[in-house]
Amino acid sequence: MKIAMLARNPNLYSHKRLKEAAQQRGHELEIINTTRCYMNIASRRPEIYYNGQKLSWYDAVIPRIGASVTFYGTAVLRQFEMQGIYPLNESVAIGRSRDKLRSMQLLARDGIGLPVTTFAHDPKQTAEVMEVAGGAPVVVKLLEGTQGIGVVLADTERSAISVIEAFRGANINILVQEFIKEAGGTDIRAFVIGGKVIAAMQRTGAEGDFRSNLHRGGSAQVVKLSPEERATAIRSAKSLGLNVCGVDMLRSNHGPVVMEVNSSPGLEGIEMATGIDVAGRIIDFMEKHAQPGKTQTKGKG
Repeated sequence: MKIAMLARNPNLYSHKRLKEAAQQRGHELEIINTTRCYMNIASRRPEIYYNGQKLSWYDAVIPRIGASVTFYGTAVLRQFEMQGIYPLNESVAIGRSRDKLRSMQLLARDGIGLPVTTFAHDPKQTAEVMEVAGGAPVVVKLLEGTQGIGVVLADTERSAISVIEAFRGANINILVQEFIKEAGGTDIRAFVIGGKVIAAMQRTGAEGDFRSNLHRGGSAQVVKLSPEERATAIRSAKSLGLNVCGVDMLRSNHGPVVMEVNSSPGLEGIEMATGIDVAGRIIDFMEKHAQPGKTQTKGKG
């Protein structure tokens, strides 16, 4: 196969591993800087150009679109889809996962366990939002945050109200969630490929930090999932329409609750913690499923 990977940094561990895994299996993989693509949006002739050349000869595309360029990146991916090129994850599914509010609504619709989550427009409703979330402590999240950035733990009701009113006063959209104290600063990432959990790790935050992101100094180790946790991860991926994703869960007193579904999960932490060739599993999945015109949405909304 000839595979295009939409990514801005070819030196990231995840991107190097995917290229290596593809080449080991006899495929050709080219890393394309997402933001340097430009498009000709012509009737019935969708075209993509990169470095002055028209792109149309690929069998599949791996979107590794950074959160900061989600809007443009998914637009480029739609052009590939409209050309009938198979995407590892579809543009619509990536858009769902990147919108924290939308993803939570879809997961809730499908009965997947979530922390109590509230959203309001008017800062005057702060007291009501706090009451629905169960009172302090609460976690305040920016809708556009990633890798733990834009996530604040408000320990007291006074600090929670101050943080919420500050964000809303600046017209910044936020979610307010209950704080799952019993998780003890750890979470679980289940790596799902093609409707199966192929690896899982438990992440523990750096000392004094309730966030467990490895980018923020957290550590990871292999973990055995319960049947309920495994089913929750698989259902979450299906709910958002993702072939490949990392499902982040907390172990609460009332079962697993999903915090986030990541459509471009990093490979370094999960491969180092588990010893599983996750990059190879991704390429194996593409070998079985990449067919021209197999995209379900074909670039639609």
